[in-house]
Amino acid sequence: MIDTADVTGVILAGGRGSRMGGVDKGLQNFNGLPLALHTLLRLQPQVGELMINANRNLAAYEAFGAPVWPDVLADYAGPLAGFLTALERCETPWLVTVPCDTPLFPIDLVARLKQAVQDEQADIAMAAAREDDGQLRNQPVFCLMRIELMESLVKFTQDGGRKIDAWTALHKTVVVPFDAPGDDARAFFNANTLAELHQLERS
Repeated sequence: MIDTADVTGVILAGGRGSRMGGVDKGLQNFNGLPLALHTLLRLQPQVGELMINANRNLAAYEAFGAPVWPDVLADYAGPLAGFLTALERCETPWLVTVPCDTPLFPIDLVARLKQAVQDEQADIAMAAAREDDGQLRNQPVFCLMRIELMESLVKFTQDGGRKIDAWTALHKTVVVPFDAPGDDARAFFNANTLAELHQLERS
């Protein structure tokens, strides 16, 4: 069994927040806490170590008590830049990635991803969830991965790759559905606008 102490969690807060008018998404309030702090507190019991990937307002993120690392790739290169940054800093055998804008993600997220990589002897476990149209869709920013994949990701990004799915397809990846009875249908709803964030608070 992969131990909790064997997993480092990274909160991905390095985006431009362009759909929120350019504000720093991770610092927007959700139920009285900055989104990224809410995410950190939800992830903390599920992992052994934590870090935050952010590209601005670094002092504000550092105040949350976890190490903060800016992208190792220039120009807001997307979530894979956060993956790569965290893999370079990770000191445990496994890394799990969680975005800062999905505050209701499951409290058993890491446990179920760990179980799946063990059962399938996989390199990566990726969450999937049902969306409003009833389709089960991958949630590629929710990934558990072996840190040995760093070299592969370095090469992929150096070759210009930016899509998570295109990179995970190069490795043995197990998709883990979070659509069992009792799973929250809103668990993977990500707030891209301030209106969506307020709507999620009210729900």
